[in-house]
Amino acid sequence: MRIDRDVMPEHPLSWQARALIGLMHGTLKPASTLLMRHPLALVCAARLGDIGRLVRMPQPEHVTIAPEAFSACEGEWVRGGPALDERKAVLYFHGGGYFSCSPRTHRSITWRLSAAAKRPVLALDYRQGPVHQLSDSLSDALDAYDCLLGRDYAPEDVILAGDSAGGHLTLATLLALRDRKLPLPGAAICLSPWADLTDFPRRANRWQDPMLPAGRVRWLARRWTSGLDPNDPLVSPVLGDFTGLPPLMIVTGSTEVLRDEARRVAERAREAGVQVRYEEWKHMPHVFPILADVLPEARLAFRHMSHFLRAVAARRAAAGDIAAA
Repeated sequence: MRIDRDVMPEHPLSWQARALIGLMHGTLKPASTLLMRHPLALVCAARLGDIGRLVRMPQPEHVTIAPEAFSACEGEWVRGGPALDERKAVLYFHGGGYFSCSPRTHRSITWRLSAAAKRPVLALDYRQGPVHQLSDSLSDALDAYDCLLGRDYAPEDVILAGDSAGGHLTLATLLALRDRKLPLPGAAICLSPWADLTDFPRRANRWQDPMLPAGRVRWLARRWTSGLDPNDPLVSPVLGDFTGLPPLMIVTGSTEVLRDEARRVAERAREAGVQVRYEEWKHMPHVFPILADVLPEARLAFRHMSHFLRAVAARRAAAGDIAAA
């Protein structure tokens, strides 16, 4: 598989996708537009998330979950089946706009990613707003990565991954590690990354996106960048210099309001010499891999992630053979 390329997967839109997209247009998007207008909404969403942590979420019998603790936060090890390579790991950052969700809500992604990567996934329960700041989330991500290295995981055997706000955290973590001259992971996967927190109006797909209202994304960005420089690459990674970063895979939907910033990340990374596999899936909603229980397109996306990681490993092995010759 060639890593550095743009892919627009050709597939007939499944009936499941048609039904779900229509449902989102009529429910999730209006609800987000109505509710996300006051800081109290963030507090309520965070409280609901805390309650959700108490709910037992079913998963397939072959999936195992084990809690993990760090200095300032917690997480869980997710194993998507037997015969995984325990010498390797994926460090996963869930999405949720930096104010909601948890590793528990994203298990439909993490267990499948574990199976695709053939290694355990460490899903981090990093600190979020409205109580905490972006810098706290980044600090937790860096601490977790350092903890993995301290447990004798080789940097090249660690993959960073995340969706939406977790995609933002993935990119910010990569930039922070590079700037601090720390060893970098072997690769990274970003699903529908939220990469630009500057105050700009998102015009592309503002009507087509079935889930995210463009105005509410802008409102949330203003909340999290209050008192910060939104042009700082650790705040808006799309503005960063990607020189020296490992191979990236970026997955997005063609009708997302965040699609263009995913494209811009791919472009800037390539300009800096980074190998980037950019996949834009026709008509797919925001972070569609989380819907793999119902969408065949989402299940296929994990197969693509597996191909990407195998290509990265093959490239690294070939480079090692050349260096040894």
